Amino acid sequence: MGDILEVDHLSDLPQSIIECILTRLPIRDAIRTSILSRRWRYKWTTLTQLVFDDDCVAVSNDGMYEDLIYFITHVLFLHEGPIHKFHLSATYLQNTPDLDQWMLFLSRKGVRELIIELGDGEWFRVHSCLFNCTKLTLLELYRCELDPPPTFRGFLCLKSLKLHQVLIAPEDIESLISNCPLLESLALSYFDSLVLNIFAPNLKYLYLEGEFRDIYLQNTPLLVAISVALYMNDDTEPFGDISDCNFEKFLGGVPYLEKLTGHIYFTKYLSIGNSARALPVSYIYLRSIELHQVSFEDMNEILVVLRLITSSPNLEELQISGSSNSVAASEAPDLDFWENECPWNCTFGNLKVVKMTDMSGVPHEMEFIKYLLRNSLILETMSIRPCVYVTDRRLNMLIELLKFRRASSEAEILFI
Repeated sequence: MGDILEVDHLSDLPQSIIECILTRLPIRDAIRTSILSRRWRYKWTTLTQLVFDDDCVAVSNDGMYEDLIYFITHVLFLHEGPIHKFHLSATYLQNTPDLDQWMLFLSRKGVRELIIELGDGEWFRVHSCLFNCTKLTLLELYRCELDPPPTFRGFLCLKSLKLHQVLIAPEDIESLISNCPLLESLALSYFDSLVLNIFAPNLKYLYLEGEFRDIYLQNTPLLVAISVALYMNDDTEPFGDISDCNFEKFLGGVPYLEKLTGHIYFTKYLSIGNSARALPVSYIYLRSIELHQVSFEDMNEILVVLRLITSSPNLEELQISGSSNSVAASEAPDLDFWENECPWNCTFGNLKVVKMTDMSGVPHEMEFIKYLLRNSLILETMSIRPCVYVTDRRLNMLIELLKFRRASSEAEILFI
């Protein structure tokens, strides 16, 4: 019995199991495992993944900022071996000179994944040694200044790049993207007045949010998912050049697109310089389209939506929210558009789900719904949610909807 009690099962665990356990623990708890046995005493110092957040130090009224800095510095000072992942997300931590020392340390540790997100105070300036981290595969930076040195030739291993509220020269962001030949995922948010040309032949996932003046997907043939939100204020210049077709600049070279999400002003942007020419590409892989705040009083925006869905023969789900001025759109002097310009012989053989929200019941909205019902052969459900400000026309909307012919005998209209 005595021999059984003296067996140290923790120390007898294989090295791979110990590393697996430590990796799944918060860094603070991983360090505490030093008391378990002699074999565990310094195991945490060889962790290849380090994640620091506000929970690393005890919550207190005073000194939490200094405690967190000391904790991170102490961990890095005792660390041995490579660091593959370094994640710092701390709301209490502001810009600090210690950050430069940490970056210098990481640049010598072969870091592959780097995420830095500090509090909402003063933005920090990223140390130039970041650009010596040649093994980076993932980089996420929040609220900082980024200034690549003239000698920088790109991150040759980088596959995922996310920049949120990052101050960087327009020519530098384009150079950074184009000099990451393996880049597959790109997210840029809260950029102001930026004209962006994207050259990324291996890019698959793109997320853009901000006051972009113009966007040109110059070489992105492998994109499968796009999400875009465009903002405007009183000082923002109009989108793009009216002599160019924004639709073709943005969507003319993405034949493998599977999911498209357009938030505020996206259809407005695509409608500028809109052309009646046939699309240079058919989106045979596009299964889901989600468009927000589509103005059904703007015929060019309606044309954008129609060009998208009629060029997507395998579309399965369509979500659209409206933003029509109900007074202006209710006049709708050009309703003959739906007879003269709309391709009635086009059928949607795979469309199963349609969701329409913030509908005002104005003529062009209703004509669009009629068009979908008439041409969707296997439609299962169409849900329609009226705008909260529309109360007097809801009954008329419902009566009119029930009169529309449905190509699918299984189509169910849900009026929410």
